Amino acid sequence: MPHLLITGAGRGIGLALAQAARDAGWRVTGTTRGPAPAIAGISWQHLEVTDPAAQAALAARLAHDPVDAVICNAGVLLDRGQDLATGYAPALWAESFAVNVTGCFLTVQALLPQLRAARRGRVMILSSQMASHQRAPGGSYAYCASKAAALNLGRNLATDLRADGIAVGIYHPGWVQTQMGGAGAEISAETAASGLLDRLEALTLNTTGCFETWDGHPHPY
Repeated sequence: MPHLLITGAGRGIGLALAQAARDAGWRVTGTTRGPAPAIAGISWQHLEVTDPAAQAALAARLAHDPVDAVICNAGVLLDRGQDLATGYAPALWAESFAVNVTGCFLTVQALLPQLRAARRGRVMILSSQMASHQRAPGGSYAYCASKAAALNLGRNLATDLRADGIAVGIYHPGWVQTQMGGAGAEISAETAASGLLDRLEALTLNTTGCFETWDGHPHPY
């Protein structure tokens, strides 16, 4: 049974991914920085993705347990509705990048031994269409910039991890009906999770470094 670890799995897309993967036959480890949901069939681990010590402790607990795939899902959107002239405090920028970018890097870095020990290591980084330079929707500057950095991180990891046989893909999960996306979003978390799991299954060294939508379409950079 392949082993999948998902960060930020306590709610939203992460929780939907964890449940869908469990039902599809994965052995799922979900991380959360808050209380773990009372959902059977998922191994829960506490993790603050921005804390190197917490990342090292998680890796130590999984020291003899190969991880076939990691989904870097944990993320924050802190600057919705900020005013360009008066908003976007430095602390907001720092936390956005700490979670959305550094958290991804630390997770992959900490779990490299487990990914290398797997038969077919894969990393999925959830970015956003708001990372696209071509789209450039305006506003939410910290979120857009951090998701663009996450896209860049994934592209560079794909280059460096190819020699280890580890494929890395970067994905726009869709506009999803979650606390972040809002009730008026286009698709449900379950629909997004189903599509993203299909993308994970399709990810190989032939497609490493891809930037795609949840339903398998190439996304402009």
